[in-house]
Amino acid sequence: MRILITNDDGIHAPGLEVCETIARELSDDVWIVAPESDQSGVSHSLSLNDPLRLREVAPKHFAVKGTPTDCVIMGVRHIMADNPPDLVLSGVNRGQNVAEDVTYSGTIAGAMEGTTLGVPSFALSQGYGLETRQNPHWDTALRHGPDVIRKVLKEGIPPGVLLNVNFPDCPPDAVQGVASTMQGKRDQDLLRIDPRHDGRGNPYYWLTFARKERPRPRDGTDLSAIVNKRISVTALRLDLTDEPFMTRLSALFT
Repeated sequence: MRILITNDDGIHAPGLEVCETIARELSDDVWIVAPESDQSGVSHSLSLNDPLRLREVAPKHFAVKGTPTDCVIMGVRHIMADNPPDLVLSGVNRGQNVAEDVTYSGTIAGAMEGTTLGVPSFALSQGYGLETRQNPHWDTALRHGPDVIRKVLKEGIPPGVLLNVNFPDCPPDAVQGVASTMQGKRDQDLLRIDPRHDGRGNPYYWLTFARKERPRPRDGTDLSAIVNKRISVTALRLDLTDEPFMTRLSALFT
């Protein structure tokens, strides 16, 4: 099995090394094509107005001055064009990608692009908390990641579907199992704008989250699984069509 790895934290991120270690539990044919710099939050964006600069960091390790989406396209359509990958792994992200994160995340986008190009793809993220922000429990992703991937691949992934896997903020032995989950929903009232001024008095702004007690997440969601120290595995579809409302619209416009 030939594996292509990307991420959104950049070519030097510790989670990328974790992802490579996971991949080598599955295969010895592993290639890395990752962004030259941190691309967190760029979602599924393409570099259409700037050239893509490619740099070989080490054998089978490449850095691209571009987004995670650019990296996957570069890997599949250029670097590995003569022998494309059988699997794309995106991550391991530093921090969970759950609920609305999936619409912002470059990690998810890397797996989306792999799926778009017809390659089975996983997005892998390691959650952290206030005490583990600087040193997430990477060992949790290392211990449990290969088995989760093997089981899903054995079952088979439908076309147009990618897997979003989130590891909880706890040591490997504290994990309470694996849960097949749906995408959760956060309280968006938590999202805030923090206005500030620079040394010249000019205004600038940071996106922040309000510090208040968060409601208990709905059972069966990725948010709930992470809170309960379970590995969340969510099947996401590229097709965003809402079929029930599409049916209503069809009646409306006929």
